[in-house]
Amino acid sequence: MNTLAVEKFDNGLVKLPGWFKQPLPDVDKVRSMKEMFRSSGLHTVCESAHCPNMGACWSAGVATFMILGDVCTRACRFCAIAAGRPEKVDAHEPEHLALTIQKMKLRYVVITSVARDDLEDEGAGHFAATIKAIRALTPQVKIELLIPDFSAKEESLKIVSDASAEVIGHNIETVRRLSSYIRPQALHERSLEVLRRFRQLNPLSFVKSSFMVGLGEREEEIIELMRELLDSGCQILTIGQYLAPTLMKRHLPVQRFVTPEEFERFRQIGKQMGFKYVESGPLVRSSYIAEKGYREALG
Repeated sequence: MNTLAVEKFDNGLVKLPGWFKQPLPDVDKVRSMKEMFRSSGLHTVCESAHCPNMGACWSAGVATFMILGDVCTRACRFCAIAAGRPEKVDAHEPEHLALTIQKMKLRYVVITSVARDDLEDEGAGHFAATIKAIRALTPQVKIELLIPDFSAKEESLKIVSDASAEVIGHNIETVRRLSSYIRPQALHERSLEVLRRFRQLNPLSFVKSSFMVGLGEREEEIIELMRELLDSGCQILTIGQYLAPTLMKRHLPVQRFVTPEEFERFRQIGKQMGFKYVESGPLVRSSYIAEKGYREALG
């Protein structure tokens, strides 16, 4: 596999390869979007997950909304989102989010959430209520969900499926061998089952997943993971470079940097396998240019 050695500065921070450089964002646009989110009491995964594309996306007026608070009941070793005891669910959040989407005149939105193992349905009903509120105000808006696994509870999966988002995503995150180490409160096979169930429950919604490279996986494991996802009904796939969000022990260090050329090869392999759309690159994240993936999957 084509890789670049991981170099570090004296303070321990990882030196990023040149291909991670991006144009400076529109500071005024970013500031105005932050003010809008704060005034509405909303959270974005762009901020909470330290997404490297935040400036570029916000400058273009695009954001991924995070519902059900900003504290997760799980503590995955790749994720920057705070883990702990979440606050009470805001019952007015769906309406606030729908109003913000209307105000921003968006045509495509991505909605994700923290894991809420403390709730009986793990947040499925709140997802459905959010979709209902958005449809009521802006029925023309296309909706993509990025959900936790809901512990594969059939009733929770059905609640979300019946809400009929255009795209339902659940991220597998990494190869089978590393899954229990990187996602200690999740199960690799359970994530595959969630994707299978969504494909069965609502054939009209596209099923999507995403995984990271750079955590010590082997090339043959990446190819096998792609086959597993395809066999589980995944139609849209994104592949990106893992970047450690902090230097904390909880967060795993980057093992290697995969080159843009290698990412392109994975994209080509995925297309040949039969995925309807594959986005693969160092800066790619699960919601990266999400509307393009949906449009291309439509054909």
